[in-house]
Amino acid sequence: MGTRRLAIIFAIVLVNMLAMGIVIPLLPYLANLTGASEFQVGLLVATYPLAQLVGAPVLGRLSDRFGRKPVLVVSILGTAIGFGVLALARSLPVLFLARVIDGLTGGNINVAQAYIADVTEREERGRALGLIGAAFGLGFVLGPVTGGLLSEINYSAPAWTGAALALANLVAVLLFLPESLSAEARERLAKRALRFFDVAGLRHALTHHRVGPILAVRSVTGISFAMFETMFALWAITALSLSARDTGLFLGYLGLLSAVVQGGLIGRLTKRFSDDGLLLASTAIAGASLVAWGFAPSTWVLALVVPPLAFGLAVGQTVMTSALSKAVGRDEVGGVLGIQTSIMSLTRVIAPVIGGLLLGQIATWAPGLFAGLLTLAVLPYAWKTLCVVPGRASCDLPG
Repeated sequence: MGTRRLAIIFAIVLVNMLAMGIVIPLLPYLANLTGASEFQVGLLVATYPLAQLVGAPVLGRLSDRFGRKPVLVVSILGTAIGFGVLALARSLPVLFLARVIDGLTGGNINVAQAYIADVTEREERGRALGLIGAAFGLGFVLGPVTGGLLSEINYSAPAWTGAALALANLVAVLLFLPESLSAEARERLAKRALRFFDVAGLRHALTHHRVGPILAVRSVTGISFAMFETMFALWAITALSLSARDTGLFLGYLGLLSAVVQGGLIGRLTKRFSDDGLLLASTAIAGASLVAWGFAPSTWVLALVVPPLAFGLAVGQTVMTSALSKAVGRDEVGGVLGIQTSIMSLTRVIAPVIGGLLLGQIATWAPGLFAGLLTLAVLPYAWKTLCVVPGRASCDLPG
């Protein structure tokens, strides 16, 4: 895969993550200016992943039929428009509209992943997807910090910055990114009936001998991983009385470690071990680390928990995406990765609801314990469905 094309895809994912991160410190303040209640603010936060849940599979199917580049262009433009609406919003309905627009088009990450699958060989795909995962980590570090700093100018500045980044990304795609699907592939796919919600496609994916089990594991671990991502700040305040600055430093520490793992280590691991073996090992490490997170009594213990947790989360997420892309033909990659993106969006809606109830009604350790045990509980199923199958002796486990 060409360096320039990979750099542009990297930028697309990075801008998406920056867009998501920039909004994190901004939305509550914008909503308060409209007189929104806490419940309404919660609904506003949930609007983006809910809209992404609908938009991601549509974008994936459209990219299979019309090509990756046109869909990337339209979706990036949608992100810019969503930010512009957010910057100009002075009422709660307009805030909701801005998040719906960005959410419907923000599922283009699966299209970017499909682009990589189009232009890489199987043995190179894990490394290339790892670099895209590094963009996730970098955006996770820079987004909230950027949004917080720019909000000191005014509440519109972060949104205008996000819009400008999206427009710059749009220009790069238009000028420098070639289409990855051949004319023959697009012509063949154009003959298929286009369904915006393909029930048959979803059923086929869930019953596929490899895609189904991987998506099942992705769903369970997605809830666990999203619980950490969405509950960490509130847990840090409640359990360790951390300041906003210290919480930001820990999140930056986690994001930096994830970027290092996905950008530099994934390629070596995927060359030495099987996807299934890496999936099992990373899931076990993540599960144990999530339990340790819940019971961490001090910042020093938390600092020791973060590296293995970052490794487990980063490797697990990247390897599952790589395994899904290899489990189907090139014509089906966009649709399958769209289903995965929708599943992850759904987990980001469910996880904070469960985590908030556990933290508020039981104890500070409850979210970590629940997330960790849930992750560990899926291991026997993963082993049985992915490793102990006819024709394969076992997974090639690290260590």
